[in-house]
Amino acid sequence: MECRINEVLVHYVEHGVGVPLVALHGAGVDHREIEAAIEAIVPDTRYRRIYPDLPGMGRSTAGGLTCNDDVVTLLVDFIDHLGVGPVMLLGHSYGAYLARGVAARRPDMVLGLALLCPVAEGSRSVPGHDVVRQDADAYDELEPAQRAGFDDYFVLRTQATARRYRDRVAPSTALVDEAALGRIFAGWTVDVGSTAFSAPTLVVAGRRDSVVGYADAAELLERYTHATLAVIEDAGHALMHERPELLAALFGDWLDRARPEDE
Repeated sequence: MECRINEVLVHYVEHGVGVPLVALHGAGVDHREIEAAIEAIVPDTRYRRIYPDLPGMGRSTAGGLTCNDDVVTLLVDFIDHLGVGPVMLLGHSYGAYLARGVAARRPDMVLGLALLCPVAEGSRSVPGHDVVRQDADAYDELEPAQRAGFDDYFVLRTQATARRYRDRVAPSTALVDEAALGRIFAGWTVDVGSTAFSAPTLVVAGRRDSVVGYADAAELLERYTHATLAVIEDAGHALMHERPELLAALFGDWLDRARPEDE
């Protein structure tokens, strides 16, 4: 599906009916990565899952956008365009940073907020990229050219994680408008607000996350006053692929806390 928001053509896919859940992927990929992860763990009833390609990635354009706050404005307008009322809002990595901006800009629009391996204005205390598990047959699922990207992303290297990388991550990396992202990321800082956010929130970080670490995620509890925080051992920045069983339990609890009582 597609819609036009000012100069930007936004491509998105959706599944199901019910409470709207908008999920934002990370940088350098498209909706397919987070779609695969969330569809594997979300209940198959009662939720309308909406997965947009972020500007300059996948099949979405980025005309007229000059900074990340412009992207936040676009996402607010996109959710308004859906006409579904307040949504459950989820983001992974860069998508989590944008989700925080949407929640700060329009708290009335967000029933609940889930932040997976959240990127922020900056990261500190980032651990090294240490492999947790390396199965001998993991690379059987990959083309030789895909192995470096898989190794850079995953600390849990199995046939299952290799398939997820091959099918849902690697194909989307070719659909990136590098010039557009360079322009947008030059204005990196998102206005995430300065007041407390009281809607049900979930923050999940990987203890082995060599991209953003986990220390900054813990500090978010001061801002998000009804947040559950989980730091998952033996998981990195690809946590939603590496430890889906743990994420499913946390995700289910968050959905229960944030879902409207009459649904």
